[in-house]
Amino acid sequence: MTANRLEAQQRADDIRVFERELARLEAAGVIALDDTARAAIATHHRELLAGLSASFDVDRDLRAKQLSLGMRIASFLGALALAASVFYLFRQFWGRFEPPAQVALLVTAPIAGLVLTLWIKGLDESGYFAKLAALVAFACFVLDLYMLGQMFDITPSDEAFLPWAAFAFLLAYACELRLLVAAGILCLAAFIAARTGTWGGMYWLDFGERPENFFPAALVLGLVPLLPHRFHADFAPVYRVFALLLFLLPVLVLANWGHASWLDLPNGAIEHGYQVLGFVASGLAIWLGAKRGHGDVVNTGLTFFVIFLYTKFFDWWWQLLPKYLFFLVIALFSILILFVLRRLRGSAR
Repeated sequence: MTANRLEAQQRADDIRVFERELARLEAAGVIALDDTARAAIATHHRELLAGLSASFDVDRDLRAKQLSLGMRIASFLGALALAASVFYLFRQFWGRFEPPAQVALLVTAPIAGLVLTLWIKGLDESGYFAKLAALVAFACFVLDLYMLGQMFDITPSDEAFLPWAAFAFLLAYACELRLLVAAGILCLAAFIAARTGTWGGMYWLDFGERPENFFPAALVLGLVPLLPHRFHADFAPVYRVFALLLFLLPVLVLANWGHASWLDLPNGAIEHGYQVLGFVASGLAIWLGAKRGHGDVVNTGLTFFVIFLYTKFFDWWWQLLPKYLFFLVIALFSILILFVLRRLRGSAR
């Protein structure tokens, strides 16, 4: 029994794969089904696909899958355009309203957007229009807090990231929208990093000057996929990838610019330490992702491992080697990585 659209789509894809493989087996003479069995299987699959399509609007064939990709792109671009339209609409006519009307508009806009999103979600089986409305509602909410802060001369605070994150997660889990999960993650990470910076004596807006401020956010996000995600299984990879990004990107920065670290050590020692940490952490991500079958973790870890490796190659040999020899070394190491990954893939079977 499928619980969400991801599982329903996987079931539909499995049916198509089964039909193609069955046709190959029959053509090779490996198996021979009689007409009764073949008709029973076809009827069962037809009824199952009809039910999945009615409940989850799954893509029943390759053409539908291609069209769905186009619909997702159109939905995203439409949401961006609508959000920009709302922003410029406020900007165009904002001065014509009295302060009470301005406050009323700011308060009701995200609430109306949330209600509209939930209403559309009940009518739209595909979810594309609901996702579009959800992105606009989130944009209205961000604009709401920003404009209210300006109107009442409220001192900017990192605490604004918390309601933004909460609203983004609410819409994301209500509409199964990974883009808003990413938005919520960024808001939450910004709050944790800013708060970490203030605990270290920084002004909260300067939290980006110390990349290590993002390490606690990476730890928190790395723990989220360990929680049950039965109805939103496709959200777990988003948390895993962002957790790795929020850890490995600061490590990459500090591996090259040690002066940005909180550590009271010579820059050379800091850079060397973070270079080693980058290799170890990205290699561990590759191994752990391959062991648990998380392709997103493997790809992210491999990307950073290659970046760390090529950065060291540049530091070591760019000035010493002729350019043709430098790029030849790069190519040879790329081939070596291919052999290692091929062996790793073979051992995982």
